[in-house]
Amino acid sequence: MAIEAAGALGPVAAIALVGALGVGSQWLAWRLHLPAIVLMLVAGILIGPVAGILDPQVELGSLVQPLVALAVAVILFEGGITLDFRKLGDAGTGVLRLVLIGAPLGWLLSTLALRYGAGLSWEAATVFGGIMIVTGPTVIAPLLRQARLQRRPAALLQWEAIVNDPIGAMAAVVAFQTVLAMQGGVQPGYAMTALGIGFATAVGFAAGQGLVYAFKRSMVPEYMKVPVLFASVLGAFAVSDRVLHESGLLAVTVMGLVIANANLPSYEELRRFKEQATVLLVSGIFILLAASLDFQVLGQLTWRAALFVAAVVLLARPLTVLISLVGTGLPWNERLLIAFTGPRGVVLIAVAGLFGERLAEAGVADGALVAPLAFALVAATVVLHGFTLAPMARWLGLSGGEAPGVLFVGGSRFTNAFATLLQKANVPVMITDPNHGSLAQARQAGLPTFYGDILGEAAEHSVELLAFKTVVAATENDAYNTLVTADLAPEFGRDQVWRLARSRESKARHALPVQLGGRSIGEGRDHDFLEQRIRDGWKIGQTRLTAEFDLAAWRTKRPEAVLLATLDTKDNLSFVTDDTKLKSSEGLRILSLIPPDPT
Repeated sequence: MAIEAAGALGPVAAIALVGALGVGSQWLAWRLHLPAIVLMLVAGILIGPVAGILDPQVELGSLVQPLVALAVAVILFEGGITLDFRKLGDAGTGVLRLVLIGAPLGWLLSTLALRYGAGLSWEAATVFGGIMIVTGPTVIAPLLRQARLQRRPAALLQWEAIVNDPIGAMAAVVAFQTVLAMQGGVQPGYAMTALGIGFATAVGFAAGQGLVYAFKRSMVPEYMKVPVLFASVLGAFAVSDRVLHESGLLAVTVMGLVIANANLPSYEELRRFKEQATVLLVSGIFILLAASLDFQVLGQLTWRAALFVAAVVLLARPLTVLISLVGTGLPWNERLLIAFTGPRGVVLIAVAGLFGERLAEAGVADGALVAPLAFALVAATVVLHGFTLAPMARWLGLSGGEAPGVLFVGGSRFTNAFATLLQKANVPVMITDPNHGSLAQARQAGLPTFYGDILGEAAEHSVELLAFKTVVAATENDAYNTLVTADLAPEFGRDQVWRLARSRESKARHALPVQLGGRSIGEGRDHDFLEQRIRDGWKIGQTRLTAEFDLAAWRTKRPEAVLLATLDTKDNLSFVTDDTKLKSSEGLRILSLIPPDPT
């Protein structure tokens, strides 16, 4: 009955259902502050093996594996395109160790966990152990977005996941050829494998350089850059995979690295679109794979599967990371976080399922256990790290947490006064300015400062942006304020990017499109107005509302005050655009610019 119900759904409705559940799970996770990966996994299992609404093998048939493979290729490319060596900074040594030492060491320890934990034969354990080098970029990206990790540990986890992904697939290819040689007495095709790896690297490098050449010389119009990019990624993956199975993962990763480090003028637009596409693809893949789960296959597992998962999470992964990072100088809190963060994802399930079937066909009896063990590991690590990464990061002091920090761009009397008040209210603040002299008063007041352009590369290495939720562009240059808000809006969210009003904002000929400039604070007052008021002795203060003294009473007492923001009883900061929409509540604190008391 479940198969008939699933078959009646149809491929179009099935794809629509997968998309709706995937995106819906991501949105619900954002609203409820829950791990998106966990919700997608649960949604897929519910509509698949539990309710029998969707069976991907029935609805999509032989297209499931190619669709998953192509989606993984795009996801890995998107990961590669974020790996800018200039942004790696002081995480470079750690990444190199995690790749050069961590990959082979992880292979060895994972093989031992499979052999003595899961009880697999050496043949199956060696092949599956190679695949387990992969830590899952499809899972790491959503987890990092949720946990709001600091720059260096986030970079280490992201680079390790993306770079080791194709390495794990290639390790499995080499191990499988060795197993075939032992089983059938044939010579392993190491030479062909090496040629395939070299070919995939060359294809990825050539495709990346070709796109860079074409984009820099305006050989591709702007509206076609993303379609050309997508077609090139799929083409590079297909050509490489045709020569050596799974080498396409290496090709697209190399391709992404080349483009990421080419300093393309249109790089940000390409990266952001690819990031959005990846959200859709990750959602779809997890729903499909979870819906494809067969409880009968999982029924083959015994208590040793739990022992295997525990050995990987508590022994193999921590030992791999801690040994690899010896001598790097990384703080212990960062090492511990990375050591106990090793979620597996789509690539592990896809590659393990393929090699499990091949091992079984080659006469390795327990090859059939590889796929269910892979799913058990993915499910366990997704749930475990999905719920523990953010709390663990906060406990170790490596997360921006939920603190409503404010980043002021522009040093002035107004921003110094505002930041000082917020700091006294336990709100993290920082003032940045490319003019050293503009930060003198802020430094004297003991406020955190950054000397430089907040949009420059130096800021990416020196400012932990995740410590702040809100940006206020408050320089005297209206054009620069607009540039800052437009550039940082995708990073912080448009509802968290603010600016001072432009000097001639009310005039129609000087009005900007709604997508530029952010929202203004200070009831539409510009920089000169606010700065002059501070010079004249006005202060930025806070007033706590009570049942007797509500917002209306405050406004009556302070008719000239400039309302800036509010702090609720939980210290949540909210800037105010229209006080007529502000709801008065007991305990709410009003932050405003108020005139001096008459003498």
